[in-house]
Amino acid sequence: MKKTDFYYDLPPELIAQKPLPERSASRMLRLNRATGQVVDDVFESLADALQPSDLLVFNDTKVMPARLFARKHTGGHVEILIERIEPNGRALAHLKASKSTRPGTELVLENGETCRVVEREGDLFRLQFDPSKPLLALLEAVGHIPLPPYIERADDEDDAERYQTVFASQVGAVAAPTASLHFDDAMLQRIADRGIASVFVTLHVGSGTFQPVRVDDLSQHVMHQEFYDVPQTCVDAVERTRKAGGRVIAIGTTAVRALESASIHGGLQTCSGDTRLFITPGYTFNTVDGLLTNFHLPESTLLMLISAFAGYDPVMAAYRHAIERRYRFFSYGDAMLIL
Repeated sequence: MKKTDFYYDLPPELIAQKPLPERSASRMLRLNRATGQVVDDVFESLADALQPSDLLVFNDTKVMPARLFARKHTGGHVEILIERIEPNGRALAHLKASKSTRPGTELVLENGETCRVVEREGDLFRLQFDPSKPLLALLEAVGHIPLPPYIERADDEDDAERYQTVFASQVGAVAAPTASLHFDDAMLQRIADRGIASVFVTLHVGSGTFQPVRVDDLSQHVMHQEFYDVPQTCVDAVERTRKAGGRVIAIGTTAVRALESASIHGGLQTCSGDTRLFITPGYTFNTVDGLLTNFHLPESTLLMLISAFAGYDPVMAAYRHAIERRYRFFSYGDAMLIL
């Protein structure tokens, strides 16, 4: 298939710029994988759509305040987006400036501290911060929540809470696992009360999730790299679910990538490392039976993953339905349940 096969026309006003007042107040479009039927629903009914034998797999990554604002000694402004923290005060980052930033350039942050551009590595730059100070502490002090590029406003105090899941614990993401943003403590309790099990994996969502696919031939696309971890507790929970005849339901495409990366040789295995798994139509899923997700960008790798899971034609028809019914799209938007 071609990149252009995944284009659709989205009215800009359907891009959610703010979260709803309550996490669980979103709408939820239900898509039947077998029949392609869609049903308009609300997220609060999720527990009723599940079975006690089901297993929900969440991504427990935590979003870093990874966006920093700096200036060069020449006065030029630079926006820094930390992609990955490395040992000894180093980090890989995207740099955005009016003029190219060369190795050796010193950048002055808003609090007066400095960092130095060490080298370029592909689309990223390696930066050197003060190795005697924890970089996470610096981000907490002067960093900003890295809202996606389609949210056309600066981050505010509400985003520090709302662009984060209620169970986030493993720091390292620069984007939220957005399907999980719908869950509040009451919904998690309702699911548990129904006897539905939950388990966690980790995938640190990178900014590459928003990068456009630059080639029309999908076989030529190089997928961005993300760290993931699938612990033994997840492997054991999946095995119990299989024995009970239940379904493994991934909460978000990031949970899908973690589970499928850890089961590329067949059965799910404990695994930790980096993944470049690119899921497109024709892929055979080894672990995931169901999926809760948000609505994704046209021509994005996430839309391609959804189409691989539920079928290209049903997914594109469901998106047309969602647009006609004025669903809210992208990170702060509505949900889609595929069973």
